[in-house]
Formats: sequence, structure tokens, C-alpha cells
Amino acid sequence: MGYYCGIDLGGTNIKAGIVDGEGKLLNKLSIKTNAERSMEEIIHDMGQLALDAISDAGFEVKDIEAIGIGSPGTPDNDAGLLVYSSNLPFNKAPMRKLIREVVDLPVYIDNDANCAAMAEAVAGAAKGAKDSVTITLGTGVGAGVIVDGRIFSGFNQAGSEFGHTVLVSGGVQCGCGRKGCFEQYASATALARMTREAAEAHPESLLNKVKEEEGEWNARIAFVAMREGDKVAAEVVDSYTSYLADGLANAINAFMPEVLVVGGGVCNEGDPLLIPMREKTMSRPYFGPGVPKTRIELAQMGNDAGIVGAAMMGKSCVDDGKNGK
Repeated sequence: MGYYCGIDLGGTNIKAGIVDGEGKLLNKLSIKTNAERSMEEIIHDMGQLALDAISDAGFEVKDIEAIGIGSPGTPDNDAGLLVYSSNLPFNKAPMRKLIREVVDLPVYIDNDANCAAMAEAVAGAAKGAKDSVTITLGTGVGAGVIVDGRIFSGFNQAGSEFGHTVLVSGGVQCGCGRKGCFEQYASATALARMTREAAEAHPESLLNKVKEEEGEWNARIAFVAMREGDKVAAEVVDSYTSYLADGLANAINAFMPEVLVVGGGVCNEGDPLLIPMREKTMSRPYFGPGVPKTRIELAQMGNDAGIVGAAMMGKSCVDDGKNGK
């Protein structure tokens, strides 16, 4: 059985660990990114963390098949570059070259959402399914698509940006420049905004009271107030789950995955979110009579998804004979 190192690069933390060929995480280490530094310093630390993870797991460099890196932004795996990342000081960063100056192993790079999808496909909620889509509801809406066990990235590795497909024509302005994007209606940030707008329109609502208790507008407030019987909050949740279901149904119609995985902190709300989300979503796709239907599951990999997915993406590249040197 081969072993792989996965690196999860984030704006706050860099995490790394060793993963076996079945997707089992053997160990993990973490350091601060300190994103105000130069890309050279950050990437050097990534390579050193990989070395530390290898040693911590009781291995030597020669025991590891490859390093996989999951990063926010747009990668160019063929060239070994991180082309761009909005939250990090990277512009055509020669990540493979700089990592290999620290640790002499093949290096493969992909988007963090794609790596999360790979983790769920190999060891999580979509394990055993050849085709799956993973949607993550956070500050934005991340998406990763697995087709026949491989990450689908488009010809330029910038594909699967479901968060930036238009859900409402002429709708809320999105940071990408378009209006009405899915993430402006289905992200945790969007739910917090919708909650604030409803509270401003209905000052008598419990939403304002809960906000004072929470300290700031967030994605929990509408669910808390709804559980206390607030009708305005219930309307916010109903609207949010409808938007979410429309976007999820679009993803199903586009790829017809065997499993659609949904993750992110919003999913911690449990049945008040999950029951209407599933019911509404499954009433929308174009399945047709007698056609097998997509299964909707909650993400299982949690904070380990980035490391495991990056390592398994590296394994996939090795298996496909791609050059990581």
C-alpha cells in the first residue's frame, strides 16, 4: 500500500498529514500561514511541514509516493503553479518547484474544493460512488465534481464553480462581478444577510433579540428564532432552503451524480435545514419516470477533508501517470 502526503493550504492555517492508499489519515500537523509574508516563505513552510509530517508518522521521504496540495484559487497542475489566489500573495507561484527544493517528491496541486470532493468520494459520504458532487456552504459556495473517480476541473482547472452560476437574474451583486449568483443566496454569508434584512423589515421579530444574544448577524440566528416560534424567521429559513434547493437541483441536472454531498457549518442545524432541503431539492431535478435518483448526503470528512483529499488527488495523479516533477 502506498502512502501520500496531503497539504491543506488556507489563509489562516497550513495543515499536512500522511494518508494511506485507502484514504485513512495517519497523522496531521498544523502551523499558522501568516499570509502577509512572501509566497516564497509560505511555500517553504509548506515543504518543511510535509517533511515534519512524514517524520511524525514514522516514515522517511522514500516511503512517500507523492505530495498533493489543496489550495484556494486557480491551480495549473501541469505547470506546477498556483496561478492565482485571492486570499494569498500568490500570482503564478511556482509551488512545485519551491516545494521540491525542500522535499524531493512529486508534487500535484488542485483547488481546495476539488480536494474536499475527492476526500468525500474516497473515504466519506460518497465512498463507493464513481460520480459525485460536493457542495460546501460557507463564506461562499464551494463545489467539487468527481467523474468516474477523477476530479473534473475543465480544460483550465478553473471548472466546477457552481457558486458563480446565476440563480436569480439581475439579483444580488456578487464579488465575481455578476449579479444573482448561487452563493449570494445559498452561502452562510447569504443567510446572515437575508436574516438581517428580514429583521430590519420586521423590528418586532425575535430575530433582533437573538442577534443581540449572538453579538453579530450569522447563519444560526434564523434557525434559533424559528425554533422559538418566530414566523419571520421561519419565512427566512423557507426562502433560504428554496434557493439552496434550486442550486442543488441545477448541480444534479448538470452532472446526475450518484451522490450529492452537502457540507459546511449551516448543516449543523440538523433536520430544520436538512428535511426541507432534501424534499425541495428532490422535487426539482429532471429524473423522469423510473430513472434512478441521486442520493443526498451530509459531508463526513470535516476538517480532515483538505488533507485527505489533497493526498488522494496526488494518488490519482500518480495512478494516471502524470508528471509531478
